[in-house]
Amino acid sequence: MTALSLQGKTALVTGAATGIGRAIALMFAQAGARVVVNHLNQTAQAQAVLQAITNAGGEALAIDADVGRAADVQRLVADAGEVHILVNNAGIIQEKPFLDTTEDDWDRMLGVDLKSVFLMSRAVLPGMVARGNGVIVNLASDLGILGRENSAPYCAAKAGVIGLTRSLAREFAPHGIRVNAIAPGPVNTAMVSLENMSAEWMEKELAIPQHRVAEPEEIAATALFLASDLSRFYCGQVLGPNGGSVMP
Repeated sequence: MTALSLQGKTALVTGAATGIGRAIALMFAQAGARVVVNHLNQTAQAQAVLQAITNAGGEALAIDADVGRAADVQRLVADAGEVHILVNNAGIIQEKPFLDTTEDDWDRMLGVDLKSVFLMSRAVLPGMVARGNGVIVNLASDLGILGRENSAPYCAAKAGVIGLTRSLAREFAPHGIRVNAIAPGPVNTAMVSLENMSAEWMEKELAIPQHRVAEPEEIAATALFLASDLSRFYCGQVLGPNGGSVMP
């Protein structure tokens, strides 16, 4: 058994039906975790993830829940059972000029991208504290550090995720709980593609030293590291698989 093994652990991954979340769910299952695949109105995609995991001999279940709603979060965590690892991955993005951004746009973005991290963390932390161990991995973004025009709610939400990660890390490290974040650069997902974003956006995404987008599995590898015992001394850190977009 290697230090990257998640054998005997239950990992709850939000937004796990597609993209980065799907890659994380599959990689965690390969490492031995029982995976809870959270999704919202993506039943077919979630079932495909479950099928891939079970076909490989793993254990998983899918739960449809809106992680921006407290009642849904309570049900999700109750149905998941004991959660050892939480990956707050669910997110949305919108490209829109700031002066055209409505209050509903703002509330929706922060509800999914930031409030969900608060709600999910609040729901699983009591159990982690009681056991004296646990791992939370939050998906932020390089844009939460850099900023980007026409993306104010998204950038604000992801910057908030970074601040929340550091606050939780300080508060819960004494309880044996590790809280860290990942701030990816551009990733090859349906959410960030020419179907959803402008050519100008994509041009800026590629204007990084590596001049390419990452594959979801490259981000999932960072999540696996942070979930594993290899990252025992990581506390409140923001790891950046970003192709060079941010160089602290």
